[in-house]
Amino acid sequence: MTFSAVVRCFEAAGLRAFGGMLERLRYGGWPVVQSAVAASLAWYLAEVFLGHERPFVAAIAAVISVGAVAGQTLRRAAEWIFGVALGLAVADLIMLAIGTGVLQTGFIVGLAMAVALMIRGGVMLVTEAGVSALLVANLDPTTYGVSPDRFIEALVGGGTALAVSALFPSDPRARVERTADRTLVTLAAVQREIAAALDGGDLERAERALREARGIDARVAELRETLDGGYEIARYSPPRRRMLGQLSYYATAAEQLDLAVRNTRVLARAAVSMVQERGAAPPAVCSAIEDLARAVEALDAYLDRPEHPLDTRAFALQAASKATAVLRERTDLETSVLVGQIRSTALDLLQASGMSSQEALRTMRETCSVAPSDERC
Repeated sequence: MTFSAVVRCFEAAGLRAFGGMLERLRYGGWPVVQSAVAASLAWYLAEVFLGHERPFVAAIAAVISVGAVAGQTLRRAAEWIFGVALGLAVADLIMLAIGTGVLQTGFIVGLAMAVALMIRGGVMLVTEAGVSALLVANLDPTTYGVSPDRFIEALVGGGTALAVSALFPSDPRARVERTADRTLVTLAAVQREIAAALDGGDLERAERALREARGIDARVAELRETLDGGYEIARYSPPRRRMLGQLSYYATAAEQLDLAVRNTRVLARAAVSMVQERGAAPPAVCSAIEDLARAVEALDAYLDRPEHPLDTRAFALQAASKATAVLRERTDLETSVLVGQIRSTALDLLQASGMSSQEALRTMRETCSVAPSDERC
């Protein structure tokens, strides 16, 4: 029985919460294993090569760094690891001069973050420098002492985390797939909300759809960041290099998805104007927007199986054709704007499914029998 089947069994038995816990463990459990391995290995290396009896700083740095490396670019991971070491070094030096205490803790943390900022560190480096300084400032000097060797321990821990993450990496495609799925599901839901608002002439619903459309940008940004991290894992981890080709489909789709999200946002704004000025939209326009939502859902399936892009293209072309046909009967400004945005979004989805811009444009022109007002077509 597969893991997904086990989760479905729990959900069917009414234990949905427990099924959700298992699902989170499935996707987030590997970093836990990486952290455990990295902590043990960092402790062992620090014992053997540095001669430290209790090198728990190396183990702590390893655990922190595994969390930083997961899903991040190499540059951000290096910033985080160096931030750990920098915070430890600065804290040790300051503690030699002023000791420990309430006021000293604040001073040590502030100075460590200031040093990280002065060397043009990123947000991660500055933050982690402060966290590491806080850790050292509250260690009991009688049991561990004030020692610059902790800087070396932190580097050992961070280096061990990088090595473990490279040799036993998480699945970059799974992370990207989950993020893309959330983005596409949200986009399709917003498009259906727009269609429903236009169908009923519901201004409140149209305005809600506009607010929701504005929020999808954060999803797209998350997808881009996850893709960057996935590419880093695939490039620098030999076991995952074969996934570079698979990630390229998501990269292509993400570029066009960004445009589709922007066009959907403009479509939502046009829907508000339509409802305010004319009430309900023509049924064919609402049906076309529903087809856009179906195309988005089919795009989600296409990214899982890139050899089957036809459903995405069929729904996108159907949406463009239905919307364009409305212009034979209505040419008012509000309707024309809606039609133009439906066509623009459909064009983005065609390209997200792997079509070149020229091929997508040519196919849309062949499918639509009335020349649109949208200059992109």
